[in-house]
Amino acid sequence: MNVSPTRIPDVLVLELEHFDDARGRFIRHWDANGWAERGIGPFVQDNVSHSEPGVLRGLHFQTKAPQGKLVSVMSGRIYDVVVDIRRDSPTFGEWVSVELSAETPRQLWVPPGFAHGFCVPDGSATVHYRCTTAYEPDHQGGIRWDCPELDIRWPVSVPVLSDRDRGWPSLSDH
Repeated sequence: MNVSPTRIPDVLVLELEHFDDARGRFIRHWDANGWAERGIGPFVQDNVSHSEPGVLRGLHFQTKAPQGKLVSVMSGRIYDVVVDIRRDSPTFGEWVSVELSAETPRQLWVPPGFAHGFCVPDGSATVHYRCTTAYEPDHQGGIRWDCPELDIRWPVSVPVLSDRDRGWPSLSDH
């Protein structure tokens, strides 16, 4: 596995080792020791979402027991966005984006203290999230997908949003 930092050094892209042959592809998707050696994990919950074209999910975070997430795409592709919401961080309010797809075996490590979201620019996508803490609905938070302070350039012009995601405040309103 090759690990590369993004513009925000705590957010990592993990290029997974894979083996292709006439039968298809083999990927080691998870190895507790290998990931732990890189400071990723431990994990307590796995989640899977399936989204249709144009869906945008996020930007989500937890206020109590913030979640770290290891994000993988099982089918399709996504435009994944991570926003630093750690007020004492030199990169507070900055964001990075990474395209993840089932065709390119890689994962995105989103550490605790970040907001996370993604959109599906075309086709449909199935996304797997491995989380460091359990989801707590009473402590969920979010930032507007179109927050003017962040100026994220999503690759969908009119996203399909949940009512909850449509109603999140801007970053400065937190």
